[in-house]
Amino acid sequence: MPLAAAAAAAACPTPIGLPRPSCRASAHPRRRHRFRLEASSSASTPAPAPATADEGPGAGPCPVVRFDMADFTVADRVSVGLHGRSDEMIFEATVRDPSSELYGSTVVLRQLTSSQAKRRGRRALEVLKKLARRQMMYHSYAMQVHGYVTPSKAMEEGDGPLVLVHGYHGSYSLRHWLQLSDWLPTLEATLALDEEQVRRVGDDSIGGPAVTRQLRLIRILMRDLLIGVNYLHSHGMAHTELRLENVHVSPVDKHVKVGILGNAVDFQDSDPSNSTVTSNNERRKMMIAFDMRCVGFIMAKMVLRELMDPSTFLKFKSFLNKGNDPSCLREFLVPVLSQNSPSGNIGLQMLDRNWGAGWNLLALLLATKSDKRISCIDALRHPFLCGPKWRISPTVNVLRWGLGSTAVRLAEDYIYGHPQRRRLAHFIELMEVLNPNSRTENWLHLLPGRWCLLYSTGKHIGLTFRQPIPRVLITDAFLTFAQAPEFVDPVLSLTSEIGFKIMPESDWPHDKSGTEGNLLVTTSARITSGRIYTNTEDMKGSRITPSSYLRGKWGKSSNMKQLPASLPAANINVDEDEVDVSMSCGSTLNVNSAGKVLQEVRTQTPPEMFDLSKIVCGTYIDSRLMILRGVNGSALLFIRSNRMSDS
Repeated sequence: MPLAAAAAAAACPTPIGLPRPSCRASAHPRRRHRFRLEASSSASTPAPAPATADEGPGAGPCPVVRFDMADFTVADRVSVGLHGRSDEMIFEATVRDPSSELYGSTVVLRQLTSSQAKRRGRRALEVLKKLARRQMMYHSYAMQVHGYVTPSKAMEEGDGPLVLVHGYHGSYSLRHWLQLSDWLPTLEATLALDEEQVRRVGDDSIGGPAVTRQLRLIRILMRDLLIGVNYLHSHGMAHTELRLENVHVSPVDKHVKVGILGNAVDFQDSDPSNSTVTSNNERRKMMIAFDMRCVGFIMAKMVLRELMDPSTFLKFKSFLNKGNDPSCLREFLVPVLSQNSPSGNIGLQMLDRNWGAGWNLLALLLATKSDKRISCIDALRHPFLCGPKWRISPTVNVLRWGLGSTAVRLAEDYIYGHPQRRRLAHFIELMEVLNPNSRTENWLHLLPGRWCLLYSTGKHIGLTFRQPIPRVLITDAFLTFAQAPEFVDPVLSLTSEIGFKIMPESDWPHDKSGTEGNLLVTTSARITSGRIYTNTEDMKGSRITPSSYLRGKWGKSSNMKQLPASLPAANINVDEDEVDVSMSCGSTLNVNSAGKVLQEVRTQTPPEMFDLSKIVCGTYIDSRLMILRGVNGSALLFIRSNRMSDS
């Protein structure tokens, strides 16, 4: 709607304060008066006041200039990528005053009509003055505001529109760039990717497969965006309006520029009664966290192009708005984005690279709690935004995330080979050593929810080379922890839910349809603190078999010179006297057939999922992964399930 209005305005008689478009400059230059202006926030004084330049490195005269409309040649068309609101009209123009420093350059005239729009315009002029100390940084990473058009008498009385004059950085916003069919080579050509640009993100080459090309380009765009946002934050301001439509790529200096800072706010509280250090710090953290969440949305849309579709992005935002942890985004998005993906899942491949570092950065940018969101400086040091030539020492949290992500991807491959099984068992052991939530209180907080069984070191899940009768296919196995209504902490109700299909015996290798069924095992469990032992001499009283930890290159990543004799665990004491087992099926089965189906389900699933009393303790848990140990020492790897959030 705003773009259509702007285009229509360019073709129709010009609105208030703008002359008719002309095709050439005047042959008789006129004298004009140039003023240095200082912005004023008073609503009763619409026109800004004279501005002064701050002293300091990179400082210069603050270029907030008052223009006359006769100084411009207004174009007869408007590029749709400039973006405008319903209370704004956008015009492209060329400066035709020979005495102006901008002579011959293209600018954008933004006519603001409503009181709110005019407030944004005046605020943009204020921000320009406050950031004048480091104008070079401001011009590099933000859209430059040159000044405003001399207000008419109606404007001085507060009734007319305010016309801003700001820089022209191409016809497209970042959203329009990404919507082009050939966006990747076009953006690469616009940014003129050379060896210097490659060094900016630590890559080793310019070319490469599609995933590497896109990842390098996204690193450049994200790093530029973060540098610009950090520049604002370091000067006591927050942008508050970061989105793809407000981000532009300049072909002149090859930088990403955020839009006009019309909604930028100060960290300092304007209310004198609340001007305390504590309130200002809280205000600062809240505003920075809001900007970082917006940066997270921009990154998600750039990497996962499917999110450019409004319906898909609505599911994405709904997942977050329902309070789900962003660290579980992969489990939620993979089935959503795998359906008719136009990008060939390149975005998922980018986020999965380098031990799933992209998912980690996305989770930190979109963290539910504002105090948990990553800062611009830390984001610039994140492994996802640093190429292979930059040797970034990963933190323990990133190392822990990488272990879990690698284990999940290995389990998804569904490989039966012994080398893969040994690697998975080793990753699980390493995760147990690096368990971030060893206290029982943390388990009581993180356990409630639905967990999907991903892998078991003791038994393969599903069909093997056997050809049993009946043919039963295991679909999903879930373990649900919930607060038991008749008890108080630390007692939880525990439900094992195993879904299966009874396939036709004749064509079961090709026809996976069949009668669906469900097996439920319900009981209650008490969570207490405990330990598992890693040394043979400390095995007395332990029901867990010892195993070796920290081998090979993974051992070099840990600062531990000697393994502890024991590791903290959460004991899970199941009430064996109150176990309820039930099975339902979509078709009628006689007693003999039902018994065979039940036996086949038990054969294909780990015994701990059918007999919950065989679960002894939990050795690892975070917001997305959980490891439980059985009585025979086998480990069960679970991933948190949020599929119900999609409904």
